[in-house]
Amino acid sequence: MGGDHGVAPIVEGALQALTQRTNGDLRVVLVGDRHEIGKVLAAQAVGQTDNIHVEHAPEVVQMQDSATQSLRRRDTSIAVCMKLHKQGTVQGVVSPGNTGAVMATALLTLQRLPGVIRPAIASLFPNPHSATVVLDVGANTECKPQHLLQFGVMGSIFSQLVLKHPKPQVGLLSIGEEATKGNETTQAAHRLLTADSAVNFIGNIEGRDILSGEIQVAVTDGFVGNILLKFAESVGPLLETKLRHQINTNLFSRFGALLMKPFLRRLRNSLDYAEYGGAPLLGIDGVVVICHGSSGAKAIKNAVFEAEKSIRQKVNLHIKEHLK
Repeated sequence: MGGDHGVAPIVEGALQALTQRTNGDLRVVLVGDRHEIGKVLAAQAVGQTDNIHVEHAPEVVQMQDSATQSLRRRDTSIAVCMKLHKQGTVQGVVSPGNTGAVMATALLTLQRLPGVIRPAIASLFPNPHSATVVLDVGANTECKPQHLLQFGVMGSIFSQLVLKHPKPQVGLLSIGEEATKGNETTQAAHRLLTADSAVNFIGNIEGRDILSGEIQVAVTDGFVGNILLKFAESVGPLLETKLRHQINTNLFSRFGALLMKPFLRRLRNSLDYAEYGGAPLLGIDGVVVICHGSSGAKAIKNAVFEAEKSIRQKVNLHIKEHLK
């Protein structure tokens, strides 16, 4: 209920996921104000069936609410989602609501996986071949070397199982490729990652390496990762604005753009966060995908599929086995 654009795109995204999964093995529970959700379903000529159910939650966490405020309220859509997950009624949660509230409620209700010190938010950044998993992008602004090691492990497992990279290469984000570069935390994390044989660690990387496709997992603390994420979100709109300006300069540019329209559409889609759904919260004893607040139906649909992959591929089981 707490997304930027109200109930409609969330319900529509869920319906799109159900429509594409024609074999009937996907079930969606819509959690929130029953009346508001019902209006959208009615407009889509959809009623409650075996594959779609509405669970009433009378309260909403607003974007301006603090995580502490949200934890005091037990009947918000986020709280009810996590409760259903804890009870086993659902196997995963997708939310475009308040990120701090989603993370705090998941941590309190579902708790951490055994062996995990700090959960991390993992975001998918486009690269020429597939996507690079970057974590953490906001859950932990201050990290210790052991936290960064675990981020590398969890990101590697997610990349291998969900993105199908057989042996993902893991890099540690720093100010230079040499092992001696970076602050004390980065240097200590470098030593830990080097010693962990289960992680295909290639050493330090720089910011430019994230989009190059040379690595599949980039490890950093949540402070740097969140700045990186917000900066990356501005790249697509900037390119689109620049292209539109250049196209409108003369008739030949407009004619050329017409011929290149299919290419430009593919380029735009490759930079659109909606293609990647949402950011998994790794290290929680459950499956939680955090979406952008302004997510439309396409992003919600892809986030549902992302959660489904994590469930089917047993990502948490593999994390537990490595970190126990």
